[in-house]
Amino acid sequence: MVVIVMGVSGAGKTTVGTRLAAALGWRFLDADDFHPPGNVAKMAAGIPLTDEDRGPWLERLRELVRSALEETGEDLVLACSALKGTYRERLTVDAARQRWVYLYASPELLAERLTRRSGHYMSPTLLGSQLATLEVPRDALAVDVSTAEPDTVVARILRELGLQAPT
Repeated sequence: MVVIVMGVSGAGKTTVGTRLAAALGWRFLDADDFHPPGNVAKMAAGIPLTDEDRGPWLERLRELVRSALEETGEDLVLACSALKGTYRERLTVDAARQRWVYLYASPELLAERLTRRSGHYMSPTLLGSQLATLEVPRDALAVDVSTAEPDTVVARILRELGLQAPT
């Protein structure tokens, strides 16, 4: 199975995703680690990515999902912005074995989180363009992360997706 934790920057995809993967004993991947250098440079400079910029990145992520589902059989949690429906379609290899979790919060809280974050190439100035690009998914578990601690969010995801942590 593959669970993709999605949302804009600052929503907590990496934090929640790593904790979810740890709770399940699954592999965790962060889509940010797979951006080519040109994409990273653009985002660091505050330049929004285009669909063309994202194309090769999305194909690489799709291949990772496909490999987990069809070759290795490895359960996987992937943190990925997946802002548009077309991006989510490209990342869907086997809908029966994939689940989507959409993390969201107010723009004000997201901006606050981004200003406190250090060591990440994503410029906080890109939050507005991400929010403008975001197509809220209808087929995902939507979780408001504005008031819940990450472990509470993980517990809700486990419960609502019917996933069991290993004993």
